[in-house]
Amino acid sequence: MSSADQSPLGKASAYVDQYDASLLFPLPRAGKRAEIGISGRPPFMGADLWTAFELSWLNERGKPQVALAHITVTCETPNIVESKSFKLYLNSFNNTRFSGVEAVQARLRADLAEAAWRGAPQPASLGVRVLLPELFDREPVHELDGLNLDRLDLECTHYQPAPQLLCAAFDDAPVSEVLVSHLLKSNCLVTGQPDWGSVRIAYTGPQIEQEGLLQYIVSFRDHNEFHEQCVERIFMDLWTRCKPIKLEVYARYTRRGGLDINPWRTSHPMAPPPNIRTARQ
Repeated sequence: MSSADQSPLGKASAYVDQYDASLLFPLPRAGKRAEIGISGRPPFMGADLWTAFELSWLNERGKPQVALAHITVTCETPNIVESKSFKLYLNSFNNTRFSGVEAVQARLRADLAEAAWRGAPQPASLGVRVLLPELFDREPVHELDGLNLDRLDLECTHYQPAPQLLCAAFDDAPVSEVLVSHLLKSNCLVTGQPDWGSVRIAYTGPQIEQEGLLQYIVSFRDHNEFHEQCVERIFMDLWTRCKPIKLEVYARYTRRGGLDINPWRTSHPMAPPPNIRTARQ
């Protein structure tokens, strides 16, 4: 079974500019989920929303083409795709000729689905949308909606995940709130390099104490985990400690290597959020 230390992360890598799907490196979700108490079916559903900002290939006459790509990977896949391997894979398109954008989109969908669903008894597909330059000006920038926790003036002393900071008013009537913070920071699991993000938490249930929640978000500051794993850890800590009736956790991380990864998890069926970048992305 693949592990993060076997991935291309933190290692010198050759620049491959001819199409090579073998560059994709899937990592099982199960190991990190076991660390947060998930052994069977998770108490959430959702997806990882990727944006590829550096997609290029050659047309049949050798002329370079450029595009953006939005990729949606359901969190039901047994694997995530390690981000550096994803970047190297996209680089392999750079000097490869394709008949058109439809062929590029189909190749991306087939290869990414194979990697994400590898080992699954019933593999499925995933979502890929390629946008050519004439659609670039339709890509909006919008901040996460909700009450900004960062307005709170408080002391922070924990810089490793501290779920004991979370508490809720179990004796009061349930509330529905949408809370946002731009102070989420974690570090890459392998390289230790910083990952910066914003997080939105929407819930119905006992009111979550806001100061403790912000201190908890800040406590990820020196924590080493991939984006998807951090969001699932946040979800599970809130789910077990604050016992909401409904819970949704959505994080948007700044891009690295021309890719951003934006995990979204929800306890109840709903449409995924639109993949709209924030100003920092």
